[in-house]
This record gives sequence, structure tokens and C-alpha cells, in this order.
Amino acid sequence: MSLKLKRPLVFLDLETTGVNIGADRIVEIALLKLHPDGNKEEICMRINPTIPIPIESSLIHGIYDEDVADAPTFASVAKDIQSFISTSDLAGYNSNKFDIPLLIEEFTRVDINLDITNIKLIDVQNIFHKLEQRTLSAAYKFYCDKSLENAHSAAADTTATYEVLLAQVEKYDVLENDVDFLSKFSTINKNVDLAGRIVFNDKGEEVFNFGKHKGKAVRDIFKLESSYYDWMMKGDFATNTKNVITQIRLKDFNK
Repeated sequence: MSLKLKRPLVFLDLETTGVNIGADRIVEIALLKLHPDGNKEEICMRINPTIPIPIESSLIHGIYDEDVADAPTFASVAKDIQSFISTSDLAGYNSNKFDIPLLIEEFTRVDINLDITNIKLIDVQNIFHKLEQRTLSAAYKFYCDKSLENAHSAAADTTATYEVLLAQVEKYDVLENDVDFLSKFSTINKNVDLAGRIVFNDKGEEVFNFGKHKGKAVRDIFKLESSYYDWMMKGDFATNTKNVITQIRLKDFNK
């Protein structure tokens, strides 16, 4: 079978210096673009993060400082990546929570605004967790009956994610072969910011999704504890998160 697409769908996977969206950097990026006519394009490249790669991260993905010493920086390839994914929807494994927010953070650092307002986002991990609750390696074995070789290699993970999504759509009658449906189905929280630090509650209010104020309205906390806003702005939260809380705060000032 094949996915029914109205426009290209890009599967992406990042290997990084760590898991902090606001501070960590990309060391490898893999992009697999699937066109509506079935044609595919692939990009996989190492990136010099311009900061040291912690040994804990290198032991996971196998990429060390010396491996990327002569690789291009993100700034030098950002426009090429932007061009490759523009006018496409995006899919990945845990991508809504990690890969996409971190990629946008990298774009922000080089003054490129990647507008995803009209882009459909499919998170294969969320679909998997809703229906089976396993890891990518287990998902690949379960859905495709294959062992995932070179796990934590961006190219291998990207290809596996693409194959898993195909198998999921074929396996479950509840899943429609439609990007709009898959995007909505793979969304767990109604995020306000990309990283999911701020989400909408059932009343449509922006609430914190972390820390001591989890579940509390952002506007209420900023009124009662203004220093919390300052703490977040000085912290290593993603730029997008800081922009969101600033917009929320300004709503009250502009009244």
C-alpha cells in the first residue's frame, strides 16, 4: 500500500548533543521526502554542533566530536534544509515533542522563521503509544517483523519510522489513510508551544504542563508570582516557549 498524500510528507529524525530543546544542537539530520506520486528524496548529513558532544550522547548515537569536526554547521545548510521541507507536512517518531521543536530552535538561531501553522504534523510514536505502547525498535519488529539495525542512526530510524507508519495505517481500521486524520490522531496534548511546556486545558486556557505549577493557568501564576516569568525567560527553555509565555503575559498588559 502507499500513503494517500495531497502534498509531500517529510519524515525526519535528529541525533543531537542532548535532549534540552533550548540548549542542545543537531549532530546529524535525516530527511525522507515522500511525494504524492510515490517518488522519494532523501537527505542525511552530519552537522558540526559548534559545542562539545557529551560522551553520554555519543555512546547512544555513536557520533563523537572528531566525527563532525569537518562537517558543515547548521547555519551553512539551514536554507537547504528549509527548502527541502518547505510546502511539506512533517512526520517522525516523538517528533512533535522533540525533533520538530529542536529543529525550529536551530532555525531561530540563524534568523530563519519556519512557519508550521499550516503544516500537518504526524507523530508515529503517539500513534504507537495510543495503540500498542512500545519503543521504535519494538514497533519495527511488531509492525514490520524486522529487527532495527543501527538504532539511533538518523537514517535507519527515519526509514523505520516511515515503514512503521505504513504498517500502522494498513493494520488498524480506525486509522484513515489521510494526513489530516493522522496528524490529529497522533496529537496527545493541545500544545500552545511546540515543546508542550504550555498546553490548553478543557476550558481552552493556557496552563503549565511541567513543574510545580503543572495544570495551573499561566496567566494566574504570572499575576501571583511574576518572578516565575522572569525565571523562565532566563532559563534554557526553547525560544518558541519564551515567545508564547511573553504573548500570554502581554495579553493582560494590553487590556
